[in-house]
Amino acid sequence: MYILVTNDDGIEAPALLPLKQALDQIAETIVFAPDHNWSASGHPKTMHKPLRADPVTLPDGSQALSSSGAPPDCVALALLGIIERRPDLIVSGINLGSNLGYDVFYSGTVAAAVEGVINGIPAIAFSLDSFEAVDYTGPASFAARLAQHVADHGLPADMFLNVNFPAVPWEEVKGVTITRLGRRVYRDELVSRVDPRGRPYYWIGGKPPGGVPDGGTDIWAVANGYVSITPVHLDMTAYHFREDLRRWNIQLR
Repeated sequence: MYILVTNDDGIEAPALLPLKQALDQIAETIVFAPDHNWSASGHPKTMHKPLRADPVTLPDGSQALSSSGAPPDCVALALLGIIERRPDLIVSGINLGSNLGYDVFYSGTVAAAVEGVINGIPAIAFSLDSFEAVDYTGPASFAARLAQHVADHGLPADMFLNVNFPAVPWEEVKGVTITRLGRRVYRDELVSRVDPRGRPYYWIGGKPPGGVPDGGTDIWAVANGYVSITPVHLDMTAYHFREDLRRWNIQLR
């Protein structure tokens, strides 16, 4: 098995090397990550300017690649020929900060996984519900075990796994649960300021997002000390609403 490892926190993110080293125990790996942080970048695709793909030596002496592009660009460049061999699996993470519920629409970590799925490669996105550097040994080892499960069983087409770890010491994690996406609650606030030339500028600030901890959701699982695994399908069609929409009798003119 050949695994492409990427993230959205950048090539120097503290969780990247532990993840790569754990995956090294089950597969051959190649790291191809952005050269800076792309958190909350969504799914950009760079087509209006050149992209770089530079060789990098990781702290353990292994070789990697780093791109000036976004996480999906890293995956796209790899699949378009920057690396010689087509990966069997895309692993993205381990992200600093959870990616729960509606976060999947904002997350660069998830976007890298989605880019793999769009190109027909199974993918897993891993995130940790903490912005503090921790001991990543447990989460990374789990990531490798889950990657092996995906290799053994496969994933349906157009689907990836979104995995979130709770912010507790690994020995206190209660278990693993299969979940659905929960409902995120964002508490953004507009921060307005004035620059030295008198022009207004703005920040999107506010408290960290919360969520509705309904049973069975990823938000509930992580809040209660479980590893959450959510299978996410790229087909977002609201099939149940199509008949209602037809009854609107929408006419061209």
